[in-house]
Amino acid sequence: MSKYSQLLNNPPQLSIKGNAKEVIFTTISVMCDNIRYLRFKKNSEGEFKIDGMGRSVSNWQMKHPNHVIEWKADEENWNEVIKMINTGTSQIESVVSR
Repeated sequence: MSKYSQLLNNPPQLSIKGNAKEVIFTTISVMCDNIRYLRFKKNSEGEFKIDGMGRSVSNWQMKHPNHVIEWKADEENWNEVIKMINTGTSQIESVVSR
């Protein structure tokens, strides 16, 4: 069974630091279990911006526009952010925050 399938069937419990400045999700792609990273980082205005860390965010093929996901991150509604990310072609394996 692929790592992607394992995560799809049994998603991990994820914890994100309160008032985080930066959150990085490790994701596993349906395509050959490739590992990719999605970063949410606060800009100078204190708002989160999503970044594919060298890849276009559209590669994740999430069913939500980036700005909607960023707004949920601004609200620190990380459970919704996680659900939205997982609607695409990757599943979240882990997260780090600071």
